[in-house]
Amino acid sequence: MSEATEIIRFERVSKQYPGVLANDCVSLSVRQGEVFALVGENGAGKSTLMNLLYGLQAPTSGEIFIKGRKTGPQHSPQAAMRMGVSMVHQHFKLVPGFTVAQNVLLGMEPRRGPFYDQRRAQERVRELSEEYGLKVNPSDVARDLSVGLQQRVEILKALRTGADVLVLDEPTAVLTPQETEELFEVIRRVVARRGMTVILITHKLPEVMRVSDRVGVMRRGRLERVLETAQTSEREIASLMVGREVLFDELRTAQPAGETVLEVSSLRAYNDRMLPALRGVSLSVRAGEIVGVCGVEGNGQTELAECVAGMRAPSGGQVRLSGRDVTGQSPRAIRRAGLSYIPEDRMSMGMDAKASVWENLLLGKQRDGAFCLGGIHLRRGRVRRYAKELSRAYDIRLSDVDEPAGALSGGNMQKVVVAREFSFDSPALLVCQPTRGVDIGATEFIHRHILQKRNQGCAVLLISADLDELFRLSDRLVTLFEGEVTGCFDAGSISREEIGYYMTGNREVKAP
Repeated sequence: MSEATEIIRFERVSKQYPGVLANDCVSLSVRQGEVFALVGENGAGKSTLMNLLYGLQAPTSGEIFIKGRKTGPQHSPQAAMRMGVSMVHQHFKLVPGFTVAQNVLLGMEPRRGPFYDQRRAQERVRELSEEYGLKVNPSDVARDLSVGLQQRVEILKALRTGADVLVLDEPTAVLTPQETEELFEVIRRVVARRGMTVILITHKLPEVMRVSDRVGVMRRGRLERVLETAQTSEREIASLMVGREVLFDELRTAQPAGETVLEVSSLRAYNDRMLPALRGVSLSVRAGEIVGVCGVEGNGQTELAECVAGMRAPSGGQVRLSGRDVTGQSPRAIRRAGLSYIPEDRMSMGMDAKASVWENLLLGKQRDGAFCLGGIHLRRGRVRRYAKELSRAYDIRLSDVDEPAGALSGGNMQKVVVAREFSFDSPALLVCQPTRGVDIGATEFIHRHILQKRNQGCAVLLISADLDELFRLSDRLVTLFEGEVTGCFDAGSISREEIGYYMTGNREVKAP
């Protein structure tokens, strides 16, 4: 890339929190009209640095310049937007009861006299949608949108101001492969047509290699290096991120599977809109194997997991666990029957963010005699020792087990859920999106523990939107389309391209 005008500059910027130095003397220059990827493990300081740029927080020391102008002590998101910087956060900030148009134009609503002009608002959002290739229906209500569509609305909110710099914080963490490719097309368009600068906070290295011009690598609050993307490799970036070589291959070894532990037969269910979501799904998982479920999100994976875990009542069919019919039973009864469950959304279903780390690690065991006297009084000393042992075993990085779980980084929150569920030593394990929003080091760690469970004889049903993850871990693969099984394959007998064929509705001619 030819030398371009500097649009953002950090000069020896640090951010100190009590007990944590989130950014440590960071100096960085970002050019106009480039896609700059900022990578690092969760907790490396990349989101904090961008929050300082956007005015959500103030640096402890150092200076930040936007278009050559130094930001002042009163720098705020409103000031950042006036200076041409917009940011899309990892966790959405939409008003659930508002329409797409109301969310996109919040604070900039068109009016006819004293009244909100709904028609003009919808026309404006439709124009934005067409301009950037982000198709949305302006009249849809935010709470009814898929995760991918909510992401589009967030991006349109950021683009409505005509920003010169767009910061995207883990934008593909909740997107399907198809939606990710659409996002990349949007990034290419805004850079090519308007000369915008896009700063992409991510940990997905294939995406970095595909879409960025340069990449800055952060580790433990410091900027390790800035690299030209065309002159580096995923292996080099990963090594800089974690401070050692990261290896994903050679993790899974072949082993014979045992008896069937989890069996789903002709399962039917409705989604939240009372539309058919599962249409006679049948699959089985044996002891000592991982069965991966492939499909574009929204094709019944969520409903399948919820029916198996007892979170949703099926309308037909059967779920059997270790030979026992558990169809329609409560989550507690199914857990007692031998199922551990890692849900796809750790924030809303996997944990209580306001509760402490030790409380989250103890969930499900809080009345066990080892931790509770007479089912009433917690043995706090034992509980804290147990929580500390689990935290060490699963490398959960925290200051103390008393801190709120929601204060942890995304990867460490996921490790809390994984540590708790794996501690039950259940014969069956249902794992949904285990590494969504998780960095490379934590991904490798979680994968090793899933494979360790499988090698110990656990039956693992893995639901993931990440094909690389499914191929890396699974012994068998099942494809879903519109709530129906379209194929079942040995993982080593089919390519990603062929799996994509069955994920889009084409059916296997002859089952293996």
